[in-house]
This record gives sequence, C-alpha cells and structure tokens, in this order.
Amino acid sequence: MKKLDEALTMLKELTDAKGIPGNEREPRDVMKKYIEPYADEIEQDGLGSLIAKKTGEENGPRIMVAGHLDEVGFMISKIDDKGFLSFQTVGGWWSQVMLAQRVTIVTRKGDTVTGVIGSKPPHILSPEARKKPVDIKDMFIDIGATSKEEAKSWGVLPGDMVVPYFEFTVMNNEKYLLAKAWDNRIGCAIAIDVMKALKDEKHPNVVFSVGAAQEEVGLRGSGTAATKIKPDIGFAVDVGIAGDTPGVTSKEAMGVMGDGPQILLYDASMVAHKGLRDFVVDTAEEHGIPYQFETIPGGGTDAGSIHRANNGVPSLAICIATRYIHSHAGILHRDDYENTVKLIVEVIKKLDRDTVHKITFE
Repeated sequence: MKKLDEALTMLKELTDAKGIPGNEREPRDVMKKYIEPYADEIEQDGLGSLIAKKTGEENGPRIMVAGHLDEVGFMISKIDDKGFLSFQTVGGWWSQVMLAQRVTIVTRKGDTVTGVIGSKPPHILSPEARKKPVDIKDMFIDIGATSKEEAKSWGVLPGDMVVPYFEFTVMNNEKYLLAKAWDNRIGCAIAIDVMKALKDEKHPNVVFSVGAAQEEVGLRGSGTAATKIKPDIGFAVDVGIAGDTPGVTSKEAMGVMGDGPQILLYDASMVAHKGLRDFVVDTAEEHGIPYQFETIPGGGTDAGSIHRANNGVPSLAICIATRYIHSHAGILHRDDYENTVKLIVEVIKKLDRDTVHKITFE
C-alpha cells in the first residue's frame, strides 16, 4: 500500500470504521478524535449524533455543517439450524451489487466474524430464473458455521450489525480514492476539515460541525441535532452521483469527478434555498473554486431535515460526485474533497448577522 499522508490516514480510519444506522459508535469515535483539537466543545444528542462547536463571534449566527456517520449495511434477522444467517438491509441496496461480497458481522461484544453473501447457485436454476436478478430475500450470509449453536458460540445474534468489507485504496491515479462508506464519511471528513481550517481564522458566527446519525433510514439524526443547535444556516455535505461512467447520459446525471463540489439544486427531500444557493455560487466564483450543479429526482440529504427544523432554516446540500455509491466500493476525487472544504470555509467567513438576514428574508 502507498504511504498515506495525514489527510488520507484520516479518510482511511473514517471509511474503515463500521457503522450502520443506529450503530454509529465506531465512526463517531474516529470523528471525535480528529475534530477534538479544533473544537471549543463537543457533545452528543440523544440519537447519537456528534456535535462539535467552535465560536467565532458569540452572538453571531449559528452555522451547521453536517456529514452523516452511518453507512448502508445489513442487520442479522435470524440464524437457521445449519448456521446460515438471514438478514435485513439497513439503507438502500441494489441486489445486483450484493452477491458473493464479503461482509463483517459485529457482535455485541465488539468482536468481528467474517461472512459472505450467498444464494442458490445458478447451475440448479431454470433458464428463466437465471436471467433474473436474485431477490434480496433469497440471499443469506454464510459465516462457515455448521449449526445455530456454533454461530451463537461465536457471539452472533439477531440484531447484530453487518457491514461491507473493503480496504481503503489510493488508486494508480493518486487523486482517485477507493473505499467503502464514502457515503458519507467524506462528509464527516469535510466537517472536520472545515473546523480545522477555521482554527486560527476570525469568523463572525458560531460553527457546528456535525456527524449525524441514521441518515440512510430517513435523515433522522440531522433533525434531532438541528433541534438542539437551532441553526440559522444549514449545510449538508454528502455524496452525489458521478455521471462520468460508460452508458450514463448527461440527462441522467451531470456530475463529473474532479470538476468541483456539486451544488444540489433539487432532490426528493428539499428544494435548495435560492438565496443561500446564490450566495455560495457567488463565493465560489469570487475565489476561483470550481463547482457544478446537480439535481437528483430521488433520494435526499440531511439538508432535507435541517431545513424543516424549528422555524425553518435556509439550507443547501453540497455534494462530492462519487461512483458506485450504496455498494461495497466507491470512488471519489481528492480535489473535490479539498475544494469543498475551501468553499464552505470561505462561505462561513462571510456569514455575519446582516448577511444571514439578507439571505433569509430578501
């Protein structure tokens, strides 16, 4: 493996951490370790979201920058008499990316057990059945156990978290980073680095960097965190669709890896706040930071729950174009990560009370 610099080491630790919705302790601990040196205080809400605070101006507007801690994964639902595991998806999965993939089961004690997702072999299926994708309900996890008792003796029980297994890799083009859980540990990394960049900067507000829980099952933790924070402005940092692979038309997805952060205009959870969107675009152009626009008719980001919190919060999702999300392995571009940090930092430095009032009400 190539030697990793400080930023890549953090990205590796964040993506290696195992944390499906409702089981975010491991990535939360990693995020806390990296953000602690730059935060004035750190707390946690009742759902498990991490909230780090940095005060620039005590009475300035409250700015929330949220990535989400959880990744899509699975949960054990049953162990059969032969030791095979039935499972429930947690978050959105496409059945075609699941079969024969290696997974890690995390037991109540924190031990790990290796498994592989299996199904009935194609050799014994009818020609018609072979042409159809295998339904998720017909899949199982094989951990090499010979009985229910043996599986339980290893600590495996219904309710245990199952996560994809994949090794963080810097590709031959060193700007291309391959890992599991980019959705959305890259957002957590950006929230950390925004606070790091503001360490010695004057800023006219109070910044809250959040690692939100349970985004993949309904944008839950960002809603509870926003209720606690009461932000005046909200940013969700998440992954977006990269449309730069074979067969994808620009009508289906416009995102290109390396072309800068995606300003999300619309998704199923939110219409971007026009005043905030225009302010972010103007800031990007002023500082020569590349950006691109995106619309996603399905799905949503934590901005979808932030903007409805309390009395309503002007919010925007800023995304990183990423290939193969909601699978075992995604690819993103390091320049997009760095430019997103730069953009959010420059925006925050200008968000004083008058500017926020103008964005919100004019």
